[in-house]
Amino acid sequence: MRILVVEDEKKTASFVRKALQAEGFAVDVCHGGDEALAAAAATPFDVLVLDIMLPGRDGLSVLRQLRERQNRTPVLLLSARGEVNERVEGLNMGADDYLPKPFDLVELVARVRALTRRTADNKSTVLRVADLTLDTLTRQARRGGADIELTAREYRLLEFLMRSAGRLCGRMMILEKVWDYGFDPGTNLVDVYIKRLREKIDADFEPKLLQTVRGMGYLLKEPS
Repeated sequence: MRILVVEDEKKTASFVRKALQAEGFAVDVCHGGDEALAAAAATPFDVLVLDIMLPGRDGLSVLRQLRERQNRTPVLLLSARGEVNERVEGLNMGADDYLPKPFDLVELVARVRALTRRTADNKSTVLRVADLTLDTLTRQARRGGADIELTAREYRLLEFLMRSAGRLCGRMMILEKVWDYGFDPGTNLVDVYIKRLREKIDADFEPKLLQTVRGMGYLLKEPS
């Protein structure tokens, strides 16, 4: 499950990110409203943790824009003010839950987990590209009727590529989404894991699904 945390207080954002990562979530962080809208348009998140008080475009404006764009990702609103009218306004706009600041990280994680369960109930948990399938609940990959054993990192890489099927994924994007790196460590980490994954999902099967676009990145798709 991938979570987007939108919080302008960097220390708070860091605490929330670490707490969610400790529970096994993949977490992206934004510090502003416009940045959050761009991220939500580019990546299919499972839950948004959205602070109302943001510089520039505030959280309620972000929520309004998301719902106008037919983005139905569950949203947990955060606010230091805790005013009833603000809470009601957010819920009426389509927020799914509300948590006033200061909050306990244990409660925030529990609320996020509840929203991810709701998301799973409302959509298929099985990703599919050609005859390759990935069950995001059991974390089981299969191709051609055969089970494919994946390490935790290989699973995250395959899940990201399958959710991005048909789109070119650059190395930096993969580092950010799969390793949560905000920088290039200057290693061939991505290439090594792509090679391992290719050996598992492509080596003994046809057609080949995982393609390399030289100098640009990788692409998982069914050949036309």
